[in-house]
Amino acid sequence: MQSTDSLRAKTEFIAEYATRLMGSGVHTSRVVRNSKRIGDALNIEVRISAFQKVVILTAVDRTTRETLTEVADVPSCPISFELNAELSALSWDACDLHLPLGELRRRYAAAVAAPAMDGLFVLILAGFANASFCRLFGGDMTAMCIVFSATLIGLFIKQRMQAAAINHYITFIVASFAASMYASVGLVFDSPSSEVAIATSVLFLIPGVPLINGVIDIVEGHVLNGAARLVAAVLLIVCIAIGLSATLMIVKNNLL
Repeated sequence: MQSTDSLRAKTEFIAEYATRLMGSGVHTSRVVRNSKRIGDALNIEVRISAFQKVVILTAVDRTTRETLTEVADVPSCPISFELNAELSALSWDACDLHLPLGELRRRYAAAVAAPAMDGLFVLILAGFANASFCRLFGGDMTAMCIVFSATLIGLFIKQRMQAAAINHYITFIVASFAASMYASVGLVFDSPSSEVAIATSVLFLIPGVPLINGVIDIVEGHVLNGAARLVAAVLLIVCIAIGLSATLMIVKNNLL
């Protein structure tokens, strides 16, 4: 019984660890490698199948050959490269330092509970990044200022809607519409770069991480997971296009 309880505790921890990685924007092969690495440190063999919404994990005790299977849902988490790096480092520490399960849980809880980056700081950085894209595509200083302000508005709306747990497809449509509609103010001032401002005002919404992870998954043989991530990313891009199209239709009708 003690052996079974120990194996169950280890399996549940690795399953929680794997689902947290999947939900935080890590490609599938990395999730599999890190989970197996922790399993080796805990003297269990890990066999894992990771999907977009669920992780199926089978653990085999190398001493008793006892087997246990855990099915865990992947949580919806904000993408965090800092958390991903901390959790990956934890898997290496578990392997190199032979950390016990209690210490692994303590370090995992500390990494997950670490405060997220300040929302205002993210707003400002995203605004400067989007303004830089505007300049890269030929926008003048007026267009850059408009895009900076539009990004602040659109991203703020996105953050508030996500905090309220509103459907993320609706969130992307509303944020895209708000940012592009504000950016259309350049047409009122007859700015020569008004079209560039409108086009680049929604670039902060592009789902770059799912697109990259989808391609990596397909290249590395996780075709089902990669296809699911690419489809999810394409749907978000369609939502961005819907919001931008609504702005263009309104602006076009008003100008006519």
